[in-house]
Amino acid sequence: MSNLDTAAAGTRLYDLASTIRSKNAGVDHITFDIMFRNRANFERVRDSGVLNAAAMAALYRLPPERVTDFVVFEPANAIKFTIRRARPSGSVPDTDVFGCQHYPPLYDIRIP
Repeated sequence: MSNLDTAAAGTRLYDLASTIRSKNAGVDHITFDIMFRNRANFERVRDSGVLNAAAMAALYRLPPERVTDFVVFEPANAIKFTIRRARPSGSVPDTDVFGCQHYPPLYDIRIP
């Protein structure tokens, strides 16, 4: 069973992170931020290996090349990744001009 499966054992990412969000990163990209209030939760998620570029592409059903960046930013206890949009922000038929409605699938990722 994959840790991206909501039935998998472990703790939900939602319960470990203090902030999970998405937002525009220019007209052609959406960036995702996963931030942790404490170092222990950050290290647990980082060290689990569950979050990586390939897993994010699979979660969002994207070809791997659409995940343009995946960064573990230790000074801020944060993990960030960026995807290339299928179409520019605000174009027809874009449904999320600000890119702020894409983060909920991250909530239920299970961290061992």
